Amino acid sequence: MTETLAERRARLMGPNVPTFYDDPVHIVRGEGVWLWDNHGRRYLDCYNNVPHVGHCHPKVVEAVCRQSARLNTHTRYHHTLILDYIERLTATMGHGLSQMILTCTGSEANDVALRMAQAVTGKRGIIATDNTYHGNTLATSQLSTRRPPIGGYPGHVRLVPAPSSTDPLGGSAEAQPQAFADGIARAIAELEAEGSGFSGMMLCPAFANEGLPALASGFFDPAAEVIRRAGGVILCDEVQPGFGRLGSHFWGHDRMGFAPDVVTLGKPMGNGYPLAGVAARPDVMAAFRGAFGYFNTFGGNPVACAAGMAVLDVIEEEGLMANAAAAGAHALDRLEEISHPLIAEARGTGLFFGLELVLPDGAPATRFAAAVAEQMRHRGVLLNRIGREMNILKMRPPMPFTAEHADIAANVLGEVLAELPHDG
Repeated sequence: MTETLAERRARLMGPNVPTFYDDPVHIVRGEGVWLWDNHGRRYLDCYNNVPHVGHCHPKVVEAVCRQSARLNTHTRYHHTLILDYIERLTATMGHGLSQMILTCTGSEANDVALRMAQAVTGKRGIIATDNTYHGNTLATSQLSTRRPPIGGYPGHVRLVPAPSSTDPLGGSAEAQPQAFADGIARAIAELEAEGSGFSGMMLCPAFANEGLPALASGFFDPAAEVIRRAGGVILCDEVQPGFGRLGSHFWGHDRMGFAPDVVTLGKPMGNGYPLAGVAARPDVMAAFRGAFGYFNTFGGNPVACAAGMAVLDVIEEEGLMANAAAAGAHALDRLEEISHPLIAEARGTGLFFGLELVLPDGAPATRFAAAVAEQMRHRGVLLNRIGREMNILKMRPPMPFTAEHADIAANVLGEVLAELPHDG
């Protein structure tokens, strides 16, 4: 009997290894915003932010190959490329964020950031939202709400109610910023009473895993004031919204209008080559370096830095941030034009969109959202789901995604929504 690919995968990788879709796609090739499966079928990629400047971008591929043929080593030797890259990348940031540690994954970066907060404050208590994801190390997984830690959340972790644009904290959009800050203040008091103290808060400035709620600039101001007053550190996870994806700003924290102490970066940095990092002010970095002996064998290696440099080149040369603003505005217009009784809200900024689906009784339309994602895959458009109840369609395409691509996706989505039964 011939072993299927799924069976072979389970035999060699173990059970419960995540895949997208009930009928997973066997991808063999990518270019720009397109992917091809093993049968030669083409898919419009509306989801993957790893190939930030497009799948297999020739400039990134050439940079990786060229540097691989010359040298690859680690940062216990001197090499100028890592310094050039850090200098160029931090030049896109303000707020005194001038120093970096390069890692291989966003999980590693966030793990380092948590330790930076401990080093600065001498305390362990950390706050995140109650509908978030920041990685899969032991420390970062303790903030995750999708799969709670074995034995329950540790005493030094507090998860506060996440913001929402369809069910705002405090009962209204106007009340929500202060209500969010009040939740943080209560969590800080609990951490101090518990004995862990308060080191800081980690957040995605787009609240991506929370469902990408539509929030105005300045939303985080009351929360930032509470955190600063308590002596905490603001840890900003830019893995999803960073590198110009939001169109209006290169970084999500600048769009939201607050100054972080630490910024973590990941997937988009190397366009598929493992590259991530932590940017911090010199005082924060000095505290961390004094408290922890940290070294990452592959973090900041010359090939990774060559990939990162090429990504920055392409963003600039191809005007991808301006494209994100223009194509994103068109895509959001098209999503808002779709009429369907279960659509609660279409929202988005730049090339980052959410379509929230809710049943007539107000319950999340989780099964319907899953069916939509599956049907979109079968019709050649790849997207996925997000949110507390996984009832929000999430679109986060590579940055070369154009208005024409948005039209393809919106047309197919309109057809799928119209044809699927939606009685709950």
